[in-house]
Amino acid sequence: MPLGPFTLVALYLTSWWIVLFTILPLGSSKQVEAPPTDGSQWGAPANPQLKKKFITTTWVAAIVWAFIVFIVWTGWMPLPDFSRGPAL
Repeated sequence: MPLGPFTLVALYLTSWWIVLFTILPLGSSKQVEAPPTDGSQWGAPANPQLKKKFITTTWVAAIVWAFIVFIVWTGWMPLPDFSRGPAL
């Protein structure tokens, strides 16, 4: 098995964060049209919808993770064997 449990979890968390930063700007409307009066920053989204974006990030990251694990396990993208030490 080329991927251990720690590697699988680390791979999922890495892909989750990358997908999150990809999804965060989608559907955001800035407060430029109606300037805020509550002291918030004018470039911040009026309604960030973070719960919806976190849920979307979770299932999209699961699909990306499954694809990466599939291509590693099938051998399309082989991992180097680090168990033998450095190659000289």
